Amino acid sequence: MFALRNIGKLIFGSGSQESLIELPQGQLYLVRPLSPKGYSELIFKDSAARIRKTAQDFQYQLVVQRVYEEGEAELLAEEEGGEGEDDADILAAERDEKTFLLDEALHFRVESREGSEIVLAWRDLSGDAGDLYEFVCDAGIQPSLVDKFELVAKQCQYERKYRKPNTTATNEDLLQFEFSDEQPIPPASPLHGPTLTRSIESTDSIFSSNKPAANTGVKRDKAPEEVSPQDLESAPSNTMPADKTASPAPPSAHPEPREILALENAELHFFDFPSGSFVLQDSAVAATVTEVGDWQYYLQVGSNDRDWLGIPVVADINPVFNFEFLSFIFNQFTEDGSAYSWLLRFKDQPTLERFQEGLLRALWEQLNEVKWTKMKDKERDYVTDAFADLAMEDVPEEPEQEAEEEEEELEDDRDQSEHYDSDEDADDVDARPKDKDTNKMIAVGYKNNRTFVVRGSKIGVFKHTPNNHLQFDTNISKVATSKGELFSPKKVMLHNEDRNLILQKDADPNKLFRMDLEYGKVVDEWKVDDNIPVVTFAPENKFAQMTHEPTFLGVSHNALYRVDPRQAGNKLVDSQIKQYASKNDFSALATTEKGYIAVASNKGDVRLFDRLGINAKTHIPALGEPIIGLDVSANGRWVLATCRTYLLLIDAMQHEGKNEGKLGFERSFAADAKPQPRRLGLTPEHVAQFAHETGKGVNFTPAKFNTGEGTDETSIITATGPYIIEWNLQKVITGRKTPYLIKRYSDVVSADDFKFGTDKNVVVALPNEVSAVTHGQLKKPTRQSIAGDFLNAERRGSGRIGTRESGRYKLGKDDVVNSPY
Repeated sequence: MFALRNIGKLIFGSGSQESLIELPQGQLYLVRPLSPKGYSELIFKDSAARIRKTAQDFQYQLVVQRVYEEGEAELLAEEEGGEGEDDADILAAERDEKTFLLDEALHFRVESREGSEIVLAWRDLSGDAGDLYEFVCDAGIQPSLVDKFELVAKQCQYERKYRKPNTTATNEDLLQFEFSDEQPIPPASPLHGPTLTRSIESTDSIFSSNKPAANTGVKRDKAPEEVSPQDLESAPSNTMPADKTASPAPPSAHPEPREILALENAELHFFDFPSGSFVLQDSAVAATVTEVGDWQYYLQVGSNDRDWLGIPVVADINPVFNFEFLSFIFNQFTEDGSAYSWLLRFKDQPTLERFQEGLLRALWEQLNEVKWTKMKDKERDYVTDAFADLAMEDVPEEPEQEAEEEEEELEDDRDQSEHYDSDEDADDVDARPKDKDTNKMIAVGYKNNRTFVVRGSKIGVFKHTPNNHLQFDTNISKVATSKGELFSPKKVMLHNEDRNLILQKDADPNKLFRMDLEYGKVVDEWKVDDNIPVVTFAPENKFAQMTHEPTFLGVSHNALYRVDPRQAGNKLVDSQIKQYASKNDFSALATTEKGYIAVASNKGDVRLFDRLGINAKTHIPALGEPIIGLDVSANGRWVLATCRTYLLLIDAMQHEGKNEGKLGFERSFAADAKPQPRRLGLTPEHVAQFAHETGKGVNFTPAKFNTGEGTDETSIITATGPYIIEWNLQKVITGRKTPYLIKRYSDVVSADDFKFGTDKNVVVALPNEVSAVTHGQLKKPTRQSIAGDFLNAERRGSGRIGTRESGRYKLGKDDVVNSPY
């Protein structure tokens, strides 16, 4: 009477994606006991549940698939007749199947009820606190089959956690996956929905009062755990059993303190990954910040009963102060690569403020090697504000849309080479690069709709198609000087209506090279100056590359100047230079549409100029970390600086005083005023999970605004490791929590930037791949999206199967972009 639509093999291939066990009949519900959205929702009236292998070792999926009545599938297929066959299968897959990575974080469990009803339940990791999926087995399902299904689920979770076959597991090993301390599974029927009384929750509701026997840490020698930490407002109280993994052991000895900068009492909470909440560890600890050496500082947390932790105060602790919940959240990294997230909760705001001043003083002095007391009060306030959860002023808050904007499905207009015919087997295709170089940087065209990818001494040229894909156009095979010496450009910039590419050679910092893109070779070598090198360079104004403007700007470590290639001899314009006697260590440069100039340094400060040759109108003090990238909104309102572990968004608009309404580029801030900073970073919980998945800390690529003539900046794009991260500017400036989306790739992201004129498409370069990603492919940071949905989303559009390391790797249509390499 029923027929399953056979979509699994279309997505995962028909070989290794085998089902281990199946419950052939049941109903799937989404139950929300605590949500105002509605108590219960019937997802599939008729469905089958199975456990399925994936192409990755020790990784399994729990899959619930809709079952059609006879003739129903054919009727739906007719309704989808406007779609291509492949598209119809993909849409059907998304509509008719729910897939969950079988991980202990699901808290998968089985319950038998009166009347012989058997229910399987697991957490909705992307939903609200308390949300559950429930599979209610058909009455005809034998209990013995359900018992076997539960056993297989435990064995799969064991394999994922410990990365070894379940045959090595004892019965005691599998007991940890029973979750017997969970609350009873709530009935799925809406008739049983509880009557909810809602009230404003106190800050106590975000923390667990149940102290587990041991804490959960993120260990590199364990299987990855996909972390989906809730925002502080909605983090659930933990009623889950503790994980067996121990928390980090405290150091055997602490360094001898020279001076105490802060000493406050607090509660200590630990972030428990399976439950997604901060779990109370100790209700009374002393948190101490001390100076222990020359520009060396230390955070120690302990009580009368236990010495909990001691860590150096460095940028990698990712400090976050939340005054709404009187809390300080930070990361701990241990020598073995493990990452943890802790929270200190203080009794009142004055206590938190005292601790914040001591911690920020330590962090700032460690980074700058200058005493905090030597800063002006205004500069100290600026640093403090940058680390606090504050909303920007003078920005109208827009209501958040409940759902992401649906993106129109466009026909795939990518080139199909004869080797990538969708009807042919692609096993004979090997598009992997034959050289040892990797993609290093990209330059996105403003005028000619091209993107240029630098790879060693070669440059790949890609065209943006009308349907927002990348299509390989040509390959510049040799980047060489006029003497034929090959070199790998250190930096590139499009110029002269995108007809030229300005290149810099790492070994020759006083020269720049001009490549004619029509000929594909270097045609000019410019000596900038005999004594003043080029650290970096930027266009005369934000959209100068769309014009014939010949001049552009450059900086050395202590000078800002104009370069004019039309000059005879050296190209630096002597009359248009601002040189400083001291070494400011300039590192980055950006311009606005009007030609206002922002210059940043490795010291972490930023200078704003309205023109060359004069002192900066505004000097923005350093937070400490070197600035490795700089961008400015076209109108000059927003300055975006990139540091290794965070971004800094600065509002350059003056909101009070005689210069109200003026930019910091145009007029200096009044003595009692200061720019408004916003420190953008990943939450400590996400940092810990990223570190577990990749084995590395945060290391951002230079962040960019989306840009285009007459287009407002709405988004910020950057990357760290294999993740691209997009911040929503409106959410950032109105103080929204976790205002970013992510997408994980299978390799490290080398470079990324928006396509010109839109915030919906991003060009991404991996070491050996180049692709375009749409806004709709970015996801909220959850356990699933952080771990990476490699087996699903990325393969659907491309037709690629498996990973390069797997034995069943098969190239797809997207891989054609590798052909120039």
